[in-house]
Amino acid sequence: MAASREDVKFLSNPKIGLKRKKYCRFRKFGIKYIDYKDPDFLLQFINEQGKLLPRRITGNSLKYQRRVATAVKRARHLGMLPFIGDLLK
Repeated sequence: MAASREDVKFLSNPKIGLKRKKYCRFRKFGIKYIDYKDPDFLLQFINEQGKLLPRRITGNSLKYQRRVATAVKRARHLGMLPFIGDLLK
């Protein structure tokens, strides 16, 4: 007698291997302009060393990833964001 799927008890969550679809937050919320004078928002796109996070991690589209990169570079130039961050977060 074979056990059906309802009879099988899982030791771990069966949805562990499934990944959620990434989305561009700028297109989803209709953000047209990325403000370089808002360092708290730009910190979401920077890792602990102060490097820009890639698109495959953030989920941004190419257009907005370029705009984020320009905004971060402008904020660094004005001194709002550090070029090198030792334990930035």
